[in-house]
Amino acid sequence: MEHVSFTEMKRGTKEDYDFLTEHEIAYTQGTADRLLNALEHLDEGLSGYQITRMGHSVQAASRAWRDGADTDWVVSTLLHDIGDIFAPYNHDEYAATILKPFVREQCRWVVEKHGDFQMLYYGHHVGGNQHKRDQYRGEPHFEACAEFCERWDQSSFDPDYDDLPLDFFKPMVREVFARTPYDPAVIDAAPQPLSNPAVAVTRNAA
Repeated sequence: MEHVSFTEMKRGTKEDYDFLTEHEIAYTQGTADRLLNALEHLDEGLSGYQITRMGHSVQAASRAWRDGADTDWVVSTLLHDIGDIFAPYNHDEYAATILKPFVREQCRWVVEKHGDFQMLYYGHHVGGNQHKRDQYRGEPHFEACAEFCERWDQSSFDPDYDDLPLDFFKPMVREVFARTPYDPAVIDAAPQPLSNPAVAVTRNAA
């Protein structure tokens, strides 16, 4: 069988859909590498900063890793701006949707809302609402998002920072996207701190 028999989905057979499912499962196994490829293409995006958009993503992830953050945090940080090229007006929601089946809810929420939280640093300069994040006060992940932006996002535009190479993060991305989608053990996992000082000491001593 090379193709399905139908031209309208309602006329498909079980054999057709078994065939498609097999192909779709095989295709999903390449998700991590497609995302890594897309990350490299962030360099084609918005210019004007002292580093590229991919450079910003790698630098933020480097800071997360050196802070002792766990894999969910590091991968979420690496991919937090993955939507910049295709969804410039809601890049945060775009990235969060990609991550949603594979990381805990805490990380998904932080990635989804980080754009509003980032307004704290520049909103007043562009006629926006500098305190847009205040609408989320009382939400369980408010402080985590505020810390994410302060420690890893707004600070990661430094051309002199010693970034880890993208290749360093590739195994972590592949690990996350090899998980069973929507596994309750993953997405419902307890929130974790952004930094782990004991782990950070070990990583920074290496």
